[in-house]
Amino acid sequence: MKTRRHAKILELIKAFDIDTQEELLRYLREEGFDVTQATVSRDIKELRLVKTLSRSGKYKYSTGSESNNDMSAKFYSLFRDSVLSVEAAGNMLVIKCMTGMAQAVCASMDAMHWQNFVGTLAGEDTIFIVCRTDAAAQDAQEEFRKLMGR
Repeated sequence: MKTRRHAKILELIKAFDIDTQEELLRYLREEGFDVTQATVSRDIKELRLVKTLSRSGKYKYSTGSESNNDMSAKFYSLFRDSVLSVEAAGNMLVIKCMTGMAQAVCASMDAMHWQNFVGTLAGEDTIFIVCRTDAAAQDAQEEFRKLMGR
């Protein structure tokens, strides 16, 4: 039963951005597992789950071994510390960075596999991103500006 429950927990944290034990408990109960909060707490410890930053900027449970989650934290940190401006132009984004930082920011961004990005290109201080649509570029611009605190 424990092995099945652990497998279900791993499945759930992959499918949903679960940020509390209570939320995980609710999902498990919906899946037919009759568990207590104490059991969920032990499961989290045994599975060595950690909280990482999601794309939305909220924390969520993950295994911590997923490169996407590792890169997520790196991306948000690099982005906040290095990006100077973000501008949408049609279906493209132009991101200006501190000199020498564009390639690092772009590499961390690529590792996150943004669904609406077709491709990226980084120079010394500028990143070009081709988005699938004009609306996707506008949405990304807004999200990135929020990350910058602007």
